[in-house]
Amino acid sequence: MPSTPDYIRISDKIIADVRSGKYKPGGKLPSIAQLCEQFQVSPSTIQLVNVRLEALGVIDRRQGKGVFVTDPGTWLRKP
Repeated sequence: MPSTPDYIRISDKIIADVRSGKYKPGGKLPSIAQLCEQFQVSPSTIQLVNVRLEALGVIDRRQGKGVFVTDPGTWLRKP
């Protein structure tokens, strides 16, 4: 059975962290370098994480500013 790709596993972890309140709406996520170190992956993997999270509406990437958590009310559905 194939394992879950790193970018899916990491983005799911970040979504869980938003749900738990670790990352607040409007709050800034750690830098790419910090996430690379935390998850022991390459910058290209974190870029894929950001692409996925942005497509899901979880984050807003701002050139030169960073990556920010959006309001979960716009994307979070109750199970």
